[in-house]
Amino acid sequence: MLSIPDRTQSEPSLKDKLMERYGKILTVHRIDRDTSGLILFARTEAMHQYLCGLFENRGIRKFYSGVVLGMPPKAEGLIDAPIMEDPAHAGRMMVHRNGKPAQTGYTVLETHPQYSLMQFELFSGRTHQIRVHMKHIGHPLAVDPLYGDGKPILLSSIKKKYHLSKSEEAERPMIGRLALHAFELNFALPNGEDVRLEAPIPKEFKALMQQLRKISGN
Repeated sequence: MLSIPDRTQSEPSLKDKLMERYGKILTVHRIDRDTSGLILFARTEAMHQYLCGLFENRGIRKFYSGVVLGMPPKAEGLIDAPIMEDPAHAGRMMVHRNGKPAQTGYTVLETHPQYSLMQFELFSGRTHQIRVHMKHIGHPLAVDPLYGDGKPILLSSIKKKYHLSKSEEAERPMIGRLALHAFELNFALPNGEDVRLEAPIPKEFKALMQQLRKISGN
């Protein structure tokens, strides 16, 4: 679902649902529609101003997990590549020297020839930043229709002896949406108390890695 209402109010958003329950809700940040995980809202003007200030001044650490195509050559690193809107494709971004500064730190958590599980830390907040940067280094996120091949991950594509069960008419994807998840936010409250919010890595990411380990014999 949408995290906040779109211009045409075409469908209910997460913010609408929260407002029904809590009343006034103020958006601190949001994530792409196809990305799962943490979104931060504030319930008071003071907290909204405080949290937005943290985001603007890099006072909040943002971590994501994702499944990418192939095997990145380095176990960890920093992608430092400016990002701008793609003038040839509406709604898409691209790496370009005239773009705004953008930095993404990464760690490879588990790697296999077809897919790898990675962790990312955003040091800037550009639109589609992780997706654009991973395409830039040649390992786009799995099931990404804008920057990758958009193909769902099927068990039959990684397991040679795969057969549909009698109750299945068609194979269900192991991962059928953009393989990106906002899993952790770290920041301090005005009173100095440290806050760590976490949304566990999706089960489908773990299931895919488990299948890949079985296939490789690890």
